[in-house]
Amino acid sequence: MIEYDKDAIVPPYITEYLRGEIPPHHGILKELEEYAAEHEIPIIQPETAQFLKVIGSIIRPHDILEVGAAIGYSSILMADTLADGGKIVTMEYDGDMARIARENIRRAGLYDTITLAEGDAKDLMPNIGGQYDMIFLDGPKAHYIYMLNDCLRLLRPGGVLIADNVLYKGMTADDGHVIRRKITIVKRLRHFVSALYARSELTTSVLPLGDGITISVKNKEKV
Repeated sequence: MIEYDKDAIVPPYITEYLRGEIPPHHGILKELEEYAAEHEIPIIQPETAQFLKVIGSIIRPHDILEVGAAIGYSSILMADTLADGGKIVTMEYDGDMARIARENIRRAGLYDTITLAEGDAKDLMPNIGGQYDMIFLDGPKAHYIYMLNDCLRLLRPGGVLIADNVLYKGMTADDGHVIRRKITIVKRLRHFVSALYARSELTTSVLPLGDGITISVKNKEKV
């Protein structure tokens, strides 16, 4: 068995180069990065953050739905890409994280832009209405597959669905990397990736960026 390797997706020298070129954040985003590092709270990796900014800047979403707020870092980051008057709905299961996220959102001056719903996303999503230009999945990886139908229901034609950590330290791609206690998560992530490619409503690509990202576009209906 291959030893569990935190750099299984991208070689360390590539990661070091990319992170050396990405412009650093300032203000509250920098503060949240430092807080996450100090308290060992997982937030999106720098390459993933830059990817979200690029995609958001291309599509200029009016409405974003996020699963997995954590301390509010990624929703605050994505808010800068919104169209005028745009809104973000983000979900967080952990009550302590939700409390911290709300305070960070307030400090960022985005309390009227970002709405945080507290609870298990797979239970909350069936009750969500509306249409979203962009959906970002960064919650429990084993639940992605259970949220896919709701994502497709909520995603506007032409909208983008992004999911983080889909290659899961290489375990999704290779049995030799799998840790026994992670088998269920890996099986469900493999099911999720396969389902994305199989859905005729979507055009999907998997990128070996950060811990692995899927990006899917909901196809517009042909006239």
